Order: sequence, then structure tokens, then C-alpha cells
Amino acid sequence: MTRGPVLIDLEGETSDVTPATAPAVIDDDAPHSAAMQSVAALATRRGSVLGRWFWSLTLMLLGFVISLAAWDYVNALLMRNPVLGLVVTLLLVLLCCVSLAVIVRELAAFWRLRRIDKVQSDAATALADEDLAKARIVTDQINRLYAGRDDTKWGRDRLAAARQDALDADALFGVVEQTLLEPLDARATKEVEAAARQVATVTAIVPLALADVFTALTANLRMIRRIAEIYGGRAGTLGSWRLTRTVLTHLVATGAVAVGDDLIGSVAGGGVLSKVSRRFGEGVVNGALTARVGVAAIEVCRPLPFTTLKRPSVSALVGRALTGLFGRS
Repeated sequence: MTRGPVLIDLEGETSDVTPATAPAVIDDDAPHSAAMQSVAALATRRGSVLGRWFWSLTLMLLGFVISLAAWDYVNALLMRNPVLGLVVTLLLVLLCCVSLAVIVRELAAFWRLRRIDKVQSDAATALADEDLAKARIVTDQINRLYAGRDDTKWGRDRLAAARQDALDADALFGVVEQTLLEPLDARATKEVEAAARQVATVTAIVPLALADVFTALTANLRMIRRIAEIYGGRAGTLGSWRLTRTVLTHLVATGAVAVGDDLIGSVAGGGVLSKVSRRFGEGVVNGALTARVGVAAIEVCRPLPFTTLKRPSVSALVGRALTGLFGRS
């Protein structure tokens, strides 16, 4: 009978591997985020220069051919039947007017997005330089940005009464956040929770191939557009796509479309659910990554960075969005 520990040397070999240096154990059964990875790849993929030239020239040639064919058709119809020719001419004029209105709306959407970008840049400069005068200019810009909106009138009135008490840039921006941006933040987080819930539900329940990718793409596009509208950057079709590319490009560039520290709790829940149903586990992970895209959209569309108020937590958003959806796991 031996006393104390026994050391057994196998063939005289020693190992330098310790728990700290041992390679990570990869759980092949853990849920993956294939849908959100595919959405990010689709949204951020850039075509080649040759491909862009090809499609540009093709569209120009197609537009020229259609315009010429329409012109010849209208002239021939006028010669054959003046009344029908005038009707078709009127319809073409109306179509051109509507097309011009769409173009103007898209240009206005890009102008609104650039306006928010300028406010964000000026705010970052004021914070870095601790410049109170520049911070007041930024505050005036934000007031003009939300002028005319009934849902911000109460906040603008509170801001006008409290802004004189701020003695530095940080304090002034904190007042702007608490009086004007906090209600908008609450509405934006509700949109993020709704999108995360939709993506998680469809991923978990619908077994059709590519259904989760399509749902994730449409839900994220709609979520980003609504967040932009909440913060005053209403975007048209092209503006929404540009904004979506900006958000997802930032996420891909920083490696954020992956599991990070703020997703550990959500992924752990997805891992537990994957033991019961792999689709449920993937639903939790895709919902969590949708919430991360929503937080990035809030940061991109918000006129000011988070200073006094706390940045929305992905885990907290997922917890509220998926409460009762997959049980307590």
C-alpha cells in the first residue's frame, strides 16, 4: 500500500503542454451562424471594376435602345392615330416625372445620411478637443436635424432649458443624450429586438433551404432602414443599401460577425438548445448576431456617440427578444 501521490513516467517523455497552452477544444455540435455569415458576405461583396463597367455600359445601351424605340413608337402612333399618340405621350411624360421624383428622393436620402455623418464627425472632434463652443454648434445641428418632428418636441424643449447648465463638451452631449436621444434609443432597441426575434424564429422553425438566409437578409435590411428613420436619416432604396453596406462592412472588417465576449451567454444558450434541436441552437445564434448588427446600425445612425448613456448590450437585447420563445435555456 502506497502513501501520497504516484508519478508515472511514460517512456521518460515529458510534456510542456499546460492548461493555459493547450489547444481549444472545438465542439463540432455547437450551433453555427451560417445564415448571418452569408448575409454579411452578400452585402459586403464588391464586384470587379470590369464587371461594374460591363453592367454600366449594358444599362446605358439598354436605356438608349428603349428610349429610341419609345420615340419611334410614339411618332408612328401620332401619324396613324393622333388621339392615341397623345395619350401615350402623356403617359411617357408622367413616367418621366415620376422617375425624376424618385431620383430627387434618392439624392435627398443620401444628403440626409451625409448630414448625420457630418454631425458625428463634428461631435467626435468636439469631444477629442474638449471644445465647448464646437459642442454647442453640434447641439444646434442636432436641434435642426429634429426640428419639425412632433415626437422630439418635448426633448427639444427640455434640452433648451438645460443646455446652459453644461460647462464642458461631455456634459453638454450628456444632456443631449438624456433629453433628446434616450427616447429614440428605446425605439431603436425595440426594432433590434423585433428583428432578432424574427430571424431566430424562422431559423428554428422553417426547415426550407436558404429560408434563414433570406429572412436574415430582409430582416436586417428592414431593421437598418427603420433605425435610420428613427434617428432622422431616412433613406431611399439606394440609401438603405449604402447604409447596410456601411454597417456590415464595419462588422466584417472588425471580425464582429462572429462569437465575441458579449455573445457568450447567448451562444451558451444556443449550445444547450442545440442538444435538443440544432435548428433551435442556430436560431439563438443568428438572433444574437442580428442584434449585433442592430447595435452597429444604432452606432452608425446615431448623431452622437454613447457617452452618458450606456451602449446597448447584445446579450440584454437577445434576452428580451427571445424571452419565452425557446424557454428558459
